[in-house]
Amino acid sequence: MAIEHAFLPVLLGDEMNAYGMARAFYESYGVKPLALNHTNMEKIQQSDLFTFREVARLNIEERFVVALKAIAEEFSEKKLLLLACDEFYVKKIVQHKDELSSFFVIPYVDEPLANQLLKRESMYQLCAAYGFHYPAMHVCTVNDYEQLTMPFEYPVIIKPMNMTKYASCIFPGKKKVYTAHNEDEKDAIFHAIYKESAYRDDLMVQQYIPGEDANMRVVNAYVGQDHKVKLLSVGNPILEEHSPDGIGRYVAIMTTYDKELMDCVKTFLEALQFQGFATFDMKYDERDGLYKLLSMELHNELSNYYVTASGYNLMQYVADDFIRGSKQQLTYVQNKHLWTIVPNGVLFKYVLNEQLVIEAKSLIRQGLATDSIFNYKDMNAKRWLNVTLDNLSFYRKYKKYFNNKGLSNS
Repeated sequence: MAIEHAFLPVLLGDEMNAYGMARAFYESYGVKPLALNHTNMEKIQQSDLFTFREVARLNIEERFVVALKAIAEEFSEKKLLLLACDEFYVKKIVQHKDELSSFFVIPYVDEPLANQLLKRESMYQLCAAYGFHYPAMHVCTVNDYEQLTMPFEYPVIIKPMNMTKYASCIFPGKKKVYTAHNEDEKDAIFHAIYKESAYRDDLMVQQYIPGEDANMRVVNAYVGQDHKVKLLSVGNPILEEHSPDGIGRYVAIMTTYDKELMDCVKTFLEALQFQGFATFDMKYDERDGLYKLLSMELHNELSNYYVTASGYNLMQYVADDFIRGSKQQLTYVQNKHLWTIVPNGVLFKYVLNEQLVIEAKSLIRQGLATDSIFNYKDMNAKRWLNVTLDNLSFYRKYKKYFNNKGLSNS
């Protein structure tokens, strides 16, 4: 007999991110979230941890609130916790927070602060006041890119500022993030994006930070509705994806402890009167010994399950806070754990730091490693086949795309 729960998480957007969130909710409460408008990824769709629902044109402005109100009426007997799995739906939720708050519990900041944090230039300005460093950047538009005189040395990173619109563009040589090593490469990238695709929004040009994948750091935070930080975790991404459509996506993270970095993030979030989830991506710059902030997100990324796997269930924090009203103390995660979504053979071959490989092998032997997608408790024959085939594809992708010169800034 199915267990009835007084609350229901409603997840919007990226299905890979949603899987880790759904797994965390199920492991903590036995509840299966309602996942809206997820694409047809077999290994996710065949999961028994979700209830899937396709809502026509949910992403269209005039349909968004109307469609969600209909969902709320259908599940009116439950407290509905509305969570975004990507930036597009974060923006939609905070834009309509006042209208939706009558029907959903919404653990996000109000729109003015959200917009400041989600726009790269204003986010950097805010962060700089609290001791964060960041690589030099410049924003160019479709109207002025041809007149751009590079304000810093090559190589540089080029990345679309509106990833939602960019995702729908199709053109030869498309990548999620580009690296230009000289003027000719920069011009070729600009030409491909602005001349050969329908993309017309801004591009970010940013100073490249050299170094291998293991120089990255991801900081995950949960801040309660009292605007006090409740949980902070630092992950050391030891391997990233290198394929054009996935470049910069973490595929293996080892928890680490950095009190100075955690204190800096805590001070920043509490000074802003923040609430909800925050994800900071940083890279260690060996040239000056400083961590450089690359991005801040208000949603949980695919790798968020590394925190839950280390013993601190991120979804339990938000549900206990906003649904149950539990009092929570500040926790800095110190447990060592390895999170991965790639086979061990890929991990051991392509992690460049031999000491990290040794540490990863040790954690695996101790049973302190988790693959958040290859979940033995959520496996049927079809899902096992799709997950296995996807795992095998990593060998092909890394052989084709990996190089040992370091990745682009994410």
